[in-house]
Amino acid sequence: MDIRFDQKTVIVTGAAHGFGRAIAHAFSSLGARVHAWDLIAAGLEETKSNAEGHCEVRALDVTNFEAVQDAARAIGQVDILVNNAGGVLGQVGKPLELVTSKEWNDIVAVNLSAAFYTAQAVTPGMKAAGWGRIINISSGAGLGPSLTGIQAYASAKAGLVNLTRQLCHELGTWNITVNCIAPGFVRSNPTTEKQWQSYGEAGQKQLLENIALKRLGAPSDIANGVLFFASDLANWVSGQVLSVDGGK
Repeated sequence: MDIRFDQKTVIVTGAAHGFGRAIAHAFSSLGARVHAWDLIAAGLEETKSNAEGHCEVRALDVTNFEAVQDAARAIGQVDILVNNAGGVLGQVGKPLELVTSKEWNDIVAVNLSAAFYTAQAVTPGMKAAGWGRIINISSGAGLGPSLTGIQAYASAKAGLVNLTRQLCHELGTWNITVNCIAPGFVRSNPTTEKQWQSYGEAGQKQLLENIALKRLGAPSDIANGVLFFASDLANWVSGQVLSVDGGK
């Protein structure tokens, strides 16, 4: 069957580059009305200009509860929510005792709290419609130790996995499915490119050797997993975590 999202309204957070941009473009090309959110206004404009279909953008801090509520209210009915915003915010791994409370809280806010806020904002409309899709983008770091060595990142991404499972049971009565993608390492943005270069030739080779397919994926691979969870092919799939990582 053809996967289409005509007449569906989609929010994609963290859509200024990388996974979020690929996800926004995928939905837009398949007929959806996409609303792309991110803090990076310039990146959002590039996402919009390269979209094949409808794509509106809004510079927004998704860790701000009131701002998220206002932005969702301005859109109205939302059918599909993709919580992709996250990352390490320029932090690097360091010993536990050297991590500040701000460093911890900032990463938890953008990787976990933001997903909770956006889900809160859109679920009343989904309940009223009797249909909805929420897809959370976690990480392989949510299933085991993080390559970044950042404690808050691993913890927040693991929390997002269990938030997925909790909301699956809470929202299933209204035909709202909640699923999660756990990407492997992909060179998708300046942060991951810097991380890749930091490994050096030996570390890059070892990373590839640990992947069954012996190659890195692309942002489109992550977008394809999201499209599956959002589509009618996944009508009876909820509370699941799909590792898109080339095989580990």
